[in-house]
Amino acid sequence: MMAAATSANDSLWQQMRDEAQRAIAADPVFGKSLADAVLVHDDFAAVLADLIGRRLGGSAAERARFTTFALDAFRDSPDMIETAGRDLQAIAIHDPAIAELLPPLLHFKGYVALQAWRVSNWLWHRGHVDAALLFQNESSNLLQVSIHPAAGIGSSVYLDHATGIVIGANVIIGDGTTILQNVSIGRNSELPARSPRIGRGVYIGAGATVLGDISIGDFAKVGAGTVVTSDVPAGCTAVGNPARLTNCPEPVPAA
Repeated sequence: MMAAATSANDSLWQQMRDEAQRAIAADPVFGKSLADAVLVHDDFAAVLADLIGRRLGGSAAERARFTTFALDAFRDSPDMIETAGRDLQAIAIHDPAIAELLPPLLHFKGYVALQAWRVSNWLWHRGHVDAALLFQNESSNLLQVSIHPAAGIGSSVYLDHATGIVIGANVIIGDGTTILQNVSIGRNSELPARSPRIGRGVYIGAGATVLGDISIGDFAKVGAGTVVTSDVPAGCTAVGNPARLTNCPEPVPAA
């Protein structure tokens, strides 16, 4: 399994380098920025750490600090780079406007915000709470994406447009989920306070709110502007405020 992951990462890295070389050949002036972002680095981990540092760090010292944290995380947990590659490929799969890897890697703030969260999560679980919260704070301030370090997020996740996304502590999000802009996922005001659990392949539309001790089943959809405070079975679509269920694979029993 590790050998297969390494091979996939090597292939992805080579694809990025090939795209950067083509960009330079097509436009030597603009292509120089791609060379600086990709070709000067030895591997995908170094590119990603530098990208996080540049997007979160205002000064040279801050950039270096965020880059170092990210590199430490990636070197300690190589599976994070495998996951980052899956996240990047998910964008190319789900976004028909994307034909290559470099545009979402270098220009999609949702992608870098998600990878910055993965570093913050690594820090959180190693007891570096202040550093983890610093990542969250700067991502919120600069990228408008606030994901608590104690959340849990799978792979192949796509934060589309990625403005105004808030994901609270202990929220669980499964593989292959797509989340659009202005989405809030977190606890409600009831006690004991518990967070939503979101399954695999879920789609959450713009402006949706998902709150409380609830489950969103695999491959369910939450429509734009929907407010969800109760379970959504697998494969169903939730729409409206309050949410109502439609398009379920099987009839949903009356409440």
